[in-house]
Amino acid sequence: MKIVAKTDKGLVRSSNQDAYAVGELPGEVAWAVVCDGMGGEAGGNIASALAVKVISEKITSAYNEKMRDASIKNLLDSAICAANIEVYDMAYSRPDLQGMGTTVVAVIVRDKTAFIAHAGDSRAYIVSGETIQQITTDHSLVQNMVDRGEITAEQAQHHPKKNLITRAVGVEKRIDIDFSEIDLNDNETLILCTDGLSNFVTNKEMIDDIKDGQYYAFADRLVKRANKNGGGDNITVVAIAN
Repeated sequence: MKIVAKTDKGLVRSSNQDAYAVGELPGEVAWAVVCDGMGGEAGGNIASALAVKVISEKITSAYNEKMRDASIKNLLDSAICAANIEVYDMAYSRPDLQGMGTTVVAVIVRDKTAFIAHAGDSRAYIVSGETIQQITTDHSLVQNMVDRGEITAEQAQHHPKKNLITRAVGVEKRIDIDFSEIDLNDNETLILCTDGLSNFVTNKEMIDDIKDGQYYAFADRLVKRANKNGGGDNITVVAIAN
């Protein structure tokens, strides 16, 4: 597994409320977590940084090579739930942080299988040659409208309420987490990102920027592309190449 990552505040925001962490575990196992904070400048920064810290610590301390697949899913679930409690408790105890929260997308990749957990609108994609597949489904008001047939996916891309999410770490006492289990083939790339990438870079542009296989440049290229296309939000990209 080859991992590259980059975060950037973009061209419009005054600060970067995204946070991420990546690493490797025994047995050539890769992991990553990406968060996009919300709730004001201070609150967003604190929520995303705290969530990444808690989730990272849980993954690195609890993982072992003998874990079954179901145990990896449980590990991601418990890590995100622990982060939810810590972010929620901090927001509840400090009036200046009330309402803060963060999206999350986290992955553990073992034996060419990616175990993905997410809440919010940070995404995971698989890129293979000239094709791209979005693995996660946004937890957002606009996605709900698409699911109900009220608007098309194309209309959703420019909807004025596109940024309203329906799930986030730290907003409520409990959090619902979605899981995906995906087999990675040779020469496929897993991309985790915040909406600062997905809202400003098309699927075709993502494919074009990484199809040459020079994995060490993937994250940097995608961040530059988002900024070239307006850079209207914080941008975080993690690329895991198989």
